[in-house]
Amino acid sequence: MSIKQEFREAREKFRLLSLYQRFERFVVMFLTALIVVIVVAALWTLTLKILFGLVLSGGLDPSDYSAFQAVFGMILTVIIALEFKKSLLVVAEGGDTVVQIRSVVMIALLAICRKVIILDLTETDALHILALAAAILALGLIYWLIGDRDREGDEVA
Repeated sequence: MSIKQEFREAREKFRLLSLYQRFERFVVMFLTALIVVIVVAALWTLTLKILFGLVLSGGLDPSDYSAFQAVFGMILTVIIALEFKKSLLVVAEGGDTVVQIRSVVMIALLAICRKVIILDLTETDALHILALAAAILALGLIYWLIGDRDREGDEVA
């Protein structure tokens, strides 16, 4: 199918939507565009920091844990933004008006895992680490239960 045909079909589908559904689509597309700008900016900053801040300045020391911690924190920030954009596009393309709870839980898990990776364990108290572990465990359980429910729904259908 050519791009013109796809655009024509999308325009026809858009005409069939109610005013509120059109508003929803506009908001999702606007948020997607903003997230794309954020991802591009974060990727550019990450590239500059890795190339100029670490490689060319000779600061890339494999034994320096804090440098790797910072780089992986920035990489996970980009991944979280991409996952968020993907969940918005699923809403826009699928005609689904509710963001899938599984995507929200996945984004929360990624954000907490990012926090754990960039956490300085020498300056963090045990209660904070326990709270992060409990949050990861609870979100993991929710993600597993949602996946279990989705698999049961597939078997019934």
